[in-house]
Amino acid sequence: MAREPQAHPARRPAAAGLSAMVAAANPMAVEAGLKVLKAGGSAVDAAVAVQAVLGLVEPQSSGLGGGAFMTVYDARTHRVTAYNGRETAPAAATPQLFYGPDGKPMNRGQAMVSGRSAGVPGAIAMLYLAQRQHGRLAWSTLFAAAERLADDGFPAPRRMAEAASSRAPQAAQPDAIAYFTRPDGMKIQPGDTMRNPAYAATLRKLAAEGPKALLEGPIAEQIVARLHEGPLPGSMTLQDLAAYRPKAGPAVCRPYRVYVVCVPPAPSGGPAVLEGLGILGRTDIGAHRGDAEGWYLFSQASRLMYADRDRYFGDPDFVDVPTEGLLEPAYLDARARLIDPDRAGPPPAPGNPRGAGVRAPDHTAEPGGTTHFAIVDKAGNAVSMTTTVESAFGDGRMVAGFFLNNQLTDFSFEPKDSDGAPAANAVAGGKRPRSSMAPAIVLDRKGRLVAAVGSPGGPSILAFNLKALVALLDWKLPMQEALALPNLIAFGNFYASEPAKFAPGVVEGLAAKGVRLTGGPFGEGSGLHGIEVTPQGLRGGADPRREGIAKGY
Repeated sequence: MAREPQAHPARRPAAAGLSAMVAAANPMAVEAGLKVLKAGGSAVDAAVAVQAVLGLVEPQSSGLGGGAFMTVYDARTHRVTAYNGRETAPAAATPQLFYGPDGKPMNRGQAMVSGRSAGVPGAIAMLYLAQRQHGRLAWSTLFAAAERLADDGFPAPRRMAEAASSRAPQAAQPDAIAYFTRPDGMKIQPGDTMRNPAYAATLRKLAAEGPKALLEGPIAEQIVARLHEGPLPGSMTLQDLAAYRPKAGPAVCRPYRVYVVCVPPAPSGGPAVLEGLGILGRTDIGAHRGDAEGWYLFSQASRLMYADRDRYFGDPDFVDVPTEGLLEPAYLDARARLIDPDRAGPPPAPGNPRGAGVRAPDHTAEPGGTTHFAIVDKAGNAVSMTTTVESAFGDGRMVAGFFLNNQLTDFSFEPKDSDGAPAANAVAGGKRPRSSMAPAIVLDRKGRLVAAVGSPGGPSILAFNLKALVALLDWKLPMQEALALPNLIAFGNFYASEPAKFAPGVVEGLAAKGVRLTGGPFGEGSGLHGIEVTPQGLRGGADPRREGIAKGY
């Protein structure tokens, strides 16, 4: 039996009897969302306010210049809609976007801070579309909290200050240095008062004009000009920005035990999480709450999930992603049979699901600059949204008070293998890069809301989300305890984890089965946030590894 995780005092589970709640990575963002809910706003209305504040107080993770995926549950219709605000490559982008003059893929650090790395931002356009369909309040009213904080000042959060002083190449860019340096020449420290009047002015334009404020006009002109600067300029044009369209459609939903789990389709990582659940659904992991056998099964299902995701996922508008084949019962049966009950074998190869085609091995590197939040309103509608600028502070270039993303470095730098087979995640003009983001909504078999949960974490998002869902649905842990459980990310022969946090005997039991845990690195750490529905009311959780809270009324 796992040890009872010790929640940070600020992150104790929210009290029962609550009917509306926000769980997000910063208390200022949570308060902004709650204010909208108390004013009669919907979960999607609150999401706009939360994102606006997070972009100000957590710019290393998300912002107006980034992208997002979101799942929205409608309590009246019991439908789950998936919204795709993933950035797109400029029309002129080619598969050799990140090749150097020598004809070889360039250094990743160099690519991330170049003008080539930014895609057309989509988070705000996505929220605007969703708010038109699910909002109750006027769009123009949803930015007040963020605007006030930007104008009047806010205390610099610890994580933002640490990122500003980190060795991330973006933190060393001129725009980041100028923004995060105090008048005395020192970098900002936690608690220092920060102001961003340019961000406030941008929010006023957004409130009045919608996403056109970013995608057309003076700010769009600034974005294009900024990306065309430097030795490796980008090709983004005003036409690329004006042509951006978010996408919306039915979520991908599959049964798991007595539940139904819904996620966005590819290029998100959602279907991969469903595959991981589908494999685990063919095991008895529910009988091994937090013990060595339970974590062993988790690790082996994760390896299979990653092997398939890394080979087959890309933008379905450009490549055939075999989602149906990956989730077919017979295919999941076959993948589950590959788990050796006694000892971990060599790295599993990708399977051959129906509709797979021939794809090159993927060479995508995916660091994290991402955040997640969950919201439930008094009517029972829910939002699960993961939002990002890709790496810390995106590409390190600032326009109108916000950082631009470096999302295009989520494409594979190598578009083909030595035999000429194409990578599913190769660059192409207008294409959206593959993502691990997988915001989940869980329902019961009658279509009633059970939970909303998700995490940032770069490629580790798949494992973080899978852990949370197993802990909630199989191990029956309360949300806060589920999120606080140790993380284990298994792919290939690599088992990254938090060894000291496991229950006694787990590390030794895993080692006996050939699973030797390391302390990392495994990309960005988790930032799981979620809300569950209980007979006594809503119960939320915030990952103790970050600064967030879950709060409701």
